[in-house]
Amino acid sequence: MKQSPIDGMTFGIAIEEAKKGNKIARSGWNGKGMFVSMTAGRILDLAVDDIWTQNVKDIAVANGGIVEVLPYMVMKTADNKLQIGWLASQSDMLADDWMVV
Repeated sequence: MKQSPIDGMTFGIAIEEAKKGNKIARSGWNGKGMFVSMTAGRILDLAVDDIWTQNVKDIAVANGGIVEVLPYMVMKTADNKLQIGWLASQSDMLADDWMVV
């Protein structure tokens, strides 16, 4: 059963929904299918995990082989790509057209 969107939310309420694991979006966004979600943090272990870049690998080495990745926001773009580390604009933060999708 497909969930109906919950809309008309402030940014603060939308962020709380993202923390619960929901995908959030603004009705005012032009791109079709765009949404933001939260990715939980995790510990990467140099011995078993694919470390993304040399910089991250260097941090893991300096930390005895591990690096902690903190939770972050991800945007799914209209062209089906991911923007890691999405940051809200001022207009996004002040808008009240957020919804759960």
